[in-house]
Amino acid sequence: MEKMPKSKGEVVIERLMGELDPASERYQVLASARRFKSSWVELGEQLLKVQAQGRFRDWGYDSFEEYCSREIRIKQPTAQKLTLAYRYLEKEEPELLVRRTELVPPPDYRSVDLLRRAREEETLPDEEYAALRRAVLEEERSHPTVLRRFRDLAAPRQPEEERLRQQLAAALASARRLQTALEPVPDLPTDFPDQLGRVIARLEEQVAAAATQPSADNL
Repeated sequence: MEKMPKSKGEVVIERLMGELDPASERYQVLASARRFKSSWVELGEQLLKVQAQGRFRDWGYDSFEEYCSREIRIKQPTAQKLTLAYRYLEKEEPELLVRRTELVPPPDYRSVDLLRRAREEETLPDEEYAALRRAVLEEERSHPTVLRRFRDLAAPRQPEEERLRQQLAAALASARRLQTALEPVPDLPTDFPDQLGRVIARLEEQVAAAATQPSADNL
C-alpha cells in the first residue's frame, strides 16, 4: 500500500525533532503534535503547560501564538480550543483523562470545546447541558451534529437584534454569491440582473442600518 505524502507541517516537525534530544520537553511536545490527529488530548495537556510556564520563550519565541504557528504548525484558534478543551476535561470530566488510553479516538476537541462553552458561557439549563454532554461523550456524535445541536440550544438566548444582524448578513452573502454564480449563465430574463441588484442594494441598506443599532449588551 502506497504511503500518503507528508504534509509541509509534518516535514517541519520531523526536522525539528531530528535536532532535539528525545528526552527533552520540547521534543515531547513536538511528538504530541505529530500524533495530534489521533490523540489531541495529549497535545492539549502539553500546550497548556508550555503556555502556563512560558516555555516558548526559552525556545526562542516571543509569544505562545508564534510558537504554535511556527513550530507546532497549528493556528491560534486551534491552540486555544485545544488548551481550553483539555482544561474543561480536567475540571469537569477528570475520569476521562484517567482512562484516556481507552478513548480511541477521543471525542473531537471542537465538540469538547462546545461543551465547555455550553457550561461556562451559555449557562444552559442542566437538562439541556446533560443532553449535549451525552451527544459528545457517550453517543459519540460527529462534530457537525454536535455543532447544530449547540446552535439550536444557544440561539434562543441571543438578543433579537443580534439574530437579525446575523440573518441579514447571511442573506446578503447568499445574494452576492447568487449574483456571481449567474453572471456566465445565458438567456436569463432581461430584467433579472436589475431585480437581483435591487435586492442586494436593499439588503446592504438593512445590514448597515442594523449595524448602527445598539446591542442589548451596550444598553
